[in-house]
Amino acid sequence: MKNKNNKSNAVFYISLVISFAIVAWGVISPLSLKEYGTKLFNFLTSTFGWAYLLSMLFFVGFALILAFSKYGNIKLGPDDSKPDYKTSSWFAMLFGAGMGIGLVFWGVAEPISHFVSPPGIQPGTPEAANFAMKTVFMHWGFHPWANYSILGLALAYFQFRKNKPGLVSSIFIPLLGEERVNGPIGKLIDILAVLATVAGVATSLGMGTLQINSGLNFLFKIPETKTIQLTIIGIVTVIYIWTAVSGVEKGIKIISDVNLYVAFGLLILCFMIGPKVKIINSFTNGLGQYLNGFFQDSLHIEAFGDNSWINGWRIFYWAWWIAWAPFVGTFIARISRGRTIREFVMGVIVAPSIASFVWFAVFGTLGINLFDKIGLKGLQAAAATSSTALFAVLQYYHLGSIISFVAVFLLCTFFITSANSATFVLGMLTSEGDLNPSNFKKIIWGLVQALLATALLISGGLKSLQTASVAAAFPFILVMILGSFSLVKALKSEKL
Repeated sequence: MKNKNNKSNAVFYISLVISFAIVAWGVISPLSLKEYGTKLFNFLTSTFGWAYLLSMLFFVGFALILAFSKYGNIKLGPDDSKPDYKTSSWFAMLFGAGMGIGLVFWGVAEPISHFVSPPGIQPGTPEAANFAMKTVFMHWGFHPWANYSILGLALAYFQFRKNKPGLVSSIFIPLLGEERVNGPIGKLIDILAVLATVAGVATSLGMGTLQINSGLNFLFKIPETKTIQLTIIGIVTVIYIWTAVSGVEKGIKIISDVNLYVAFGLLILCFMIGPKVKIINSFTNGLGQYLNGFFQDSLHIEAFGDNSWINGWRIFYWAWWIAWAPFVGTFIARISRGRTIREFVMGVIVAPSIASFVWFAVFGTLGINLFDKIGLKGLQAAAATSSTALFAVLQYYHLGSIISFVAVFLLCTFFITSANSATFVLGMLTSEGDLNPSNFKKIIWGLVQALLATALLISGGLKSLQTASVAAAFPFILVMILGSFSLVKALKSEKL
């Protein structure tokens, strides 16, 4: 027990010191952080873009093959275990933690960005619209969710079936042995997981704060200032720490359920006020193009041409999802005890992907449909600032102000869901995988995330941290691939 506590404390204190060092760097010298992060990211994407593409496709194939293999019926827990949460609550929690705020932030902004500036295609044409929808389906479809499922599945298996600690390092026991996993190598893996979680979530909180402020400005003319943004962070921080301290069963589950209902209501409302036939056609055509070009688009990288678009969008997204994998994977594992491997994979990959396709079909079409009304320049202006794109588009539709108000509320609840899930996970990762970490650690990590988001907003270093965090997540490609082989090695010992 003494070794475990030492390891737990080492991971906690080292992660805390590095997190505060990054905060200090972002505040004292944001330009330096930006320059370093950009250089590192540019080097990794230009040299190892192929590795991101191949690994993400591998995750999709691995997860689906495993689900439909002879191991698909194995329970994540004892053979007689039942799921801890009903399917709708389970889906709400994993969806809120895994995408949530990103869907509201990018739902309009990304499709119109691709529509007004597609690589090698005339902007504002039907071809550009097709490209835009196919691309957002690609970026928010099977790949990111498969990436989450790899870590989540391995963690849930070792946690609940093998009774190992809920730590990323635990999945390497079949490959490295318990002694090494409890030593410096295991600590390093867990510290990397903590830092990727802190950086990824703090950046998302900063983005969410900017968009909530933009929405309040659109609705109530509340100015977009640092003071207002810090106030938003302060209020939301109190709520998400409170819900994290309440635990999964109470706080996190209730907020996630609210999220699901509000998001579904917003989706239906936007479908009703939008061009219904165009939305259905966008979904149908986008899905067809996405599936038809799945392998080609998954592996597309220019050997002799210009890769600036691929590096700036696809590779960036793949790196971003990998950066989020430790957090989302750990949280999904925590709520998935009692489900079979097949049920887990289908629930984590297929169901949320379809929800994302519907979401982008509705919101992307709302944006692109304005081409005839405000022209290419109007859409370029809307796409120029991602945080305001949603509100810039909604003002042209009936009930735009009401829908914007609902969207701001949803941003707040998604904000809280992502932050309280991450606070809970950070508590677990720095408490030797304890499924119910102490309130002290949850409060500490909740405050650290808020401080980091605040520091970066004040210094203008939000983009810097985003770039640096996806660059720092590069080692997780290897961690997740090795973790996949470790899981297979453990599964082979199962008596089927």
